Amino acid sequence: VQLQASGGGLVQPGGSLRLSCAASGLTLDIDYYAIGWFRQAPGKEREAVSCIAPKARISYYADSVKGRFAMSIDNAKNTAYLQMNNLKPEDTAVYYCRACYVHEVGSSYYVHVDNRVDSGPWGQGTQVTVSS
Repeated sequence: VQLQASGGGLVQPGGSLRLSCAASGLTLDIDYYAIGWFRQAPGKEREAVSCIAPKARISYYADSVKGRFAMSIDNAKNTAYLQMNNLKPEDTAVYYCRACYVHEVGSSYYVHVDNRVDSGPWGQGTQVTVSS
């Protein structure tokens, strides 16, 4: 499985970007595996941003991005997207796309990389910088 993230860049606060995740070796939204985005800001731990599998009715977004970020999947292109609106400086990070799963503990949800299908390294990701 290979997942290639792209589409990052420099944007002003309040602006928008759309990240792309091109998949090979895995058919998105058909194989029922979830796909998601993680990010890591300088000096901070990596965190899960989103994880979706529409056919399995899985949809997770971190509280910090709810209402601003939205994922979608283009089956024809086997590509997942992360539409990011109303970007904030705290969204600045390197963004990675990975196969994922959501782990529920009580009322809390935790997102992890699904190593069953995506066991490779994190790769370079795509840099998103939100700054005026």
